This record gives sequence, structure tokens and C-alpha cells, in this order.
Amino acid sequence: MIYKKMKLNDVFLIELDTKVDDRGWFSRVYCEKEQAENIFPESIRQINSSFSKHKGTLRGLHFQNKPFEESKIIKVLSGSVYDLILDLRQESSTYLQWEAFELNSESKEMLYVPKGFAHSILTLENDTEILYFVSEFYQQNSESGIRWDDPYFKFSWPITPKVISSKDQNWPLFQV
Repeated sequence: MIYKKMKLNDVFLIELDTKVDDRGWFSRVYCEKEQAENIFPESIRQINSSFSKHKGTLRGLHFQNKPFEESKIIKVLSGSVYDLILDLRQESSTYLQWEAFELNSESKEMLYVPKGFAHSILTLENDTEILYFVSEFYQQNSESGIRWDDPYFKFSWPITPKVISSKDQNWPLFQV
């Protein structure tokens, strides 16, 4: 795996080392030793999957509050997404900055999102499935979010979201 540092502190795009032959391809998606040496020293506590039927489905921006913050590795299994992350770590030099990535099932790339970030995906195709490797158990009472259209951040989306949960529609606006 090749770890590419991104603009925001501690964020990496992970390019899979894919072996191709006449049968197809093979790649390693996770190696505890390699992850610990590069970016992800925490244990993986959960592996979650989501499927979105419709292009334009928005999930997020989600995060868990301390002490249940979670790091994530995101892998698109089918379809494609616009993956937007926001640094909420007050001690970070990239605090309140956001960055977005287009991930798809053909690119053989994954995104590492460290603890202290809000995370969102917007599907760019119908029938999109995503796998999340997560460093913390889900704690419903610790869940929080940032509105996808919060004017403070001026998020840029490639398409207008069409399917959004009422929870994600109603996160409060960010207060400085």
C-alpha cells in the first residue's frame, strides 16, 4: 500500500498495491503492521458497510464526540462518491478546513480520516456501496454532525444532494 499525505493534517489517500494477471487482480486492503507503521495505530473495532440506491444520496457530516472519536478508512466497493471531510481538532493547524475526494470502485484507493474529523459522502452513481474500517465502537449518545449546507464552511458539492435523512438535514449550524 502507498500512503499519500493530503492537504489536511494526518489525512492520507491509500493507494492499493494491486497485482494484475489474466485472472483479474488482487490487493491487500488491510495489514495491521503496515497500518500501525504508517498511519493507523489504533485497532479496528468495527467494519461497517453502507449501500445507497440513488445517485445524490448524502450521508453526513458525521462524527463522534470525545472520548469516542473514531478514525476511519473508507473503501468504495461499487459506484462512486464525493467524500468530504472537515478538521474539527482545535489544536490542528488545519482546524475548520475541509477537503474532498472522489473515490470509486475502480481507482483502488482508500481514504484515511483521523480522529477529530467530520465525515460525509455524496453518491455520484446509483447502487453505491462503501466499506468503513472504524477504530471505535459506535456510541449513539456521542454522535454529532455538521450540516452539509452550513454557510460558515462554504462546502462545494459536485451535484446537488437529493436524498438526505431528516437527522442530517437538521444538524444545528456551526457556532464559532
